[in-house]
Amino acid sequence: MMIEMKIPFVDLNAQYQNIKPEIDAAIQSVLDNTSFILGATVNSFEQAFAKFCGTKHVIGVNSGTDALTLVLNAMGIGAGDEVITVPNTFIATTEAITRNGAIPVFVDIDSKTFNIDVTKIETAITPKTKAILPVHLYGQMADMKKISEIAKKHNLRVLEDACQAHGAKDNDVSPGVLSDAACYSFYPGKNLGAYGDAGCVATNSDELAEEIRKLRNHGRDEKHIHAEEGFNSRMDALQAAILLEKLKHLNDWIEKRRENVRFYNKLLDETLATPLEKDGKKHVYHLYVIRTRKRDLLQKLLKESDISCGIHYPLPLHLQPAYKYMNLKKGDFPETEKAADEILSLPIYPELEKEKIKYVCEKIKSVLNFE
Repeated sequence: MMIEMKIPFVDLNAQYQNIKPEIDAAIQSVLDNTSFILGATVNSFEQAFAKFCGTKHVIGVNSGTDALTLVLNAMGIGAGDEVITVPNTFIATTEAITRNGAIPVFVDIDSKTFNIDVTKIETAITPKTKAILPVHLYGQMADMKKISEIAKKHNLRVLEDACQAHGAKDNDVSPGVLSDAACYSFYPGKNLGAYGDAGCVATNSDELAEEIRKLRNHGRDEKHIHAEEGFNSRMDALQAAILLEKLKHLNDWIEKRRENVRFYNKLLDETLATPLEKDGKKHVYHLYVIRTRKRDLLQKLLKESDISCGIHYPLPLHLQPAYKYMNLKKGDFPETEKAADEILSLPIYPELEKEKIKYVCEKIKSVLNFE
């Protein structure tokens, strides 16, 4: 008989307790020097994360959504321009496009990786297309080599939504290297999460970096001198201090996630579809997403057993009320829609003990075997 357990989807308190002295000291240092917006602490984090990403620049902003929005603005993408992306992502991806006056153009996904199906990109390109915005969903990078080849052929910009892909690699290449820029979110539940909202842009482009630094701070060249209208999207020093300390642990946390995934896969492989890590990729498993036609039943039982789980994402963007004006319908993106009916995200975090993973898997098998 199984001993009943309560298992959260993610346990941020466990993470904090493991590094409490470092985090508390980092916060206290910011309180002591009273430099709360941008400043030396933000600069230090930007330099450290740029080294981690292997890019020349990192520009800290106040969210992943703003990071995407600012890059598209800095690229000059605006009214009437089209940006190719996917319908199975969080709405922030497309908000960044529409907030700049541009138009999202959806491409269906690969059924195995849930990332953009690169074989469908070229058929979506029109004379109005200005950029491709792939999303590295759940922590595995899309095929950036192929995407960059397509972009070069058609003279398009490429912006990577890496908001779930901190530390991910595609043949040892990080987001932001084979594109114009990559954007990260440091929402608290991310693999590298702040204690509030924060985000950044990683790029090798001096021109983009300079423009984004201006845009995030009201278009300033210097104090009281505004070269253009910008935004208020500055990173808080408190968040930068927290992220700087947590960054020291990120590689270890990623390996622990990957170890937990291997244990999950070992127990579940013959029961349902577990995540596919493609050759040459380093999947960082921001989310551990299984797939089964009995998803709704399974989700119900897990929740009744105090096992937190989620669906990322249950209603694709092309079917969201916000995009009704696009006149898209069910059946337009079949792989995305099928995935939305079958995917389920299970608890995954570095501190998740093997006995809890085993408990989750036993509960899953009890449902599927019963049915």
